[in-house]
Amino acid sequence: MSSATIFPAIMCGGSGTRLWPLSRALFPKQFLPLVNDTSMLQDTLLRLPNHCSDPVFICNEEHRFLVAEQVRQLSVSQGTILLEPEGRNTAPAIALAALNALKQDKEAMLLVLAADHVIKDTETFHQVVAQASIAAEQGKLVTFGIVPTHAETGYGYIKKGEQQKDNTFKVAQFVEKPNEETAIGYLASGDFLWNSGMFLFKASRYLEELAKYRGDILAQCQAAMTDVEHDLDFLRPNKADFLACASESIDYAVMEKTDDAVVIPLDAGWSDVGSYSALWEVCQQNEDKNVVKGDVIAQQTTNSYIHSQNKLIATVGVDNLVIIDTPDAVLVANKDKVQDVKNIVEQLKKSQRSEAVLHREVYRPWGKYDSVDNGERFQVKRITVKPGAKLSVQMHHHRAEHWIVVSGTAKVTIDEKTVLLTENQSAYIPVGAVHALENPGKLPLEMVEVQSGSYLGEDDIVRFEDRYGRVDGK
Repeated sequence: MSSATIFPAIMCGGSGTRLWPLSRALFPKQFLPLVNDTSMLQDTLLRLPNHCSDPVFICNEEHRFLVAEQVRQLSVSQGTILLEPEGRNTAPAIALAALNALKQDKEAMLLVLAADHVIKDTETFHQVVAQASIAAEQGKLVTFGIVPTHAETGYGYIKKGEQQKDNTFKVAQFVEKPNEETAIGYLASGDFLWNSGMFLFKASRYLEELAKYRGDILAQCQAAMTDVEHDLDFLRPNKADFLACASESIDYAVMEKTDDAVVIPLDAGWSDVGSYSALWEVCQQNEDKNVVKGDVIAQQTTNSYIHSQNKLIATVGVDNLVIIDTPDAVLVANKDKVQDVKNIVEQLKKSQRSEAVLHREVYRPWGKYDSVDNGERFQVKRITVKPGAKLSVQMHHHRAEHWIVVSGTAKVTIDEKTVLLTENQSAYIPVGAVHALENPGKLPLEMVEVQSGSYLGEDDIVRFEDRYGRVDGK
């Protein structure tokens, strides 16, 4: 095994389309506890080899507080949260991570992982990473190829070339997602592995190869990282420089062109959980081959994935279904058609419906709120504020608010007056009043908020002060 320090680079992007309605644009699958009690991002952190350095998380502005909070919940080192001004695919994102790692260690090795993968056999994963680090130490760019278990048409493949002395294989070819007949041939040949999108290489070697084949991408990333803004727990590369960068995957930009690409086989129960059928496969099934989560009564039901977040789901005499209940949406799909769930999301986006983007329960850096009810001129929310957290000092032009404390203690400021409210006490905030809400206690603050007025949108906020650096949204 190499003695060089491994810097994990965890890619936290996601559009929230393939596992809708559990996953949404502002709360994609990596933040959900889909397989066990921890989220997929947290699982990724927990399976890192012990000798790794603190990770760097690459995500966008909208997900930054989710990443920070989920890392904090594990009581592990925060690492670095690097914010992409806008997605530019994996080649630039990995370049940012490599440049950041080299600032800390000129010999840094970069372990590139996705935040939303399942790897069941952690011990085998560690062994393969250790083997891959030997090749990476010699200047190779290692990609992890998954030993296929069936003729999958939803993954790209890597064709193995000549075997090397370090248990790796030269990459003979990257191939796109095949049709079923081609996938069957790949499986039968034994020469092909699934393309996992995970990599290990020296940060300096990746940048050298990127300079050789896509110097334009490297130049923009270097410029962006030269002018970095530090904001709380976050690093923001220069927006203008990064937006001028081309959008390109690492496979197209480097791995398909370099002479030093090698693949190491990984057989460790991997899945990218790219659909509900894949999720059904990796979850614990009962004697009827059902995966059941939440309040469910299933009779004469087989081969199905049934997940209730809100209501009782009762099924009789069905097979091969996906049934998902959330507080604001229900999905019923044939398990063989779940790749088309993304078409539902596209229709929701075209109709500008909030269900494509938000859950009814929305997370904020200070806590969360649940939109319980709404009408033409009113909206009711259940608000939870974390201990020590504070909402921004703000004002609304079009709505008044009533706050009722259910449990905990609320420190409420309305214009120049500040009061402490406890259980069963309330406050009224008139239209135009400058106000703030804080939880000064050591327990969560639970409140009911009733909004009334001519416009109740989240963008009716004028901020005067915000400890989280936000300029819009609540």
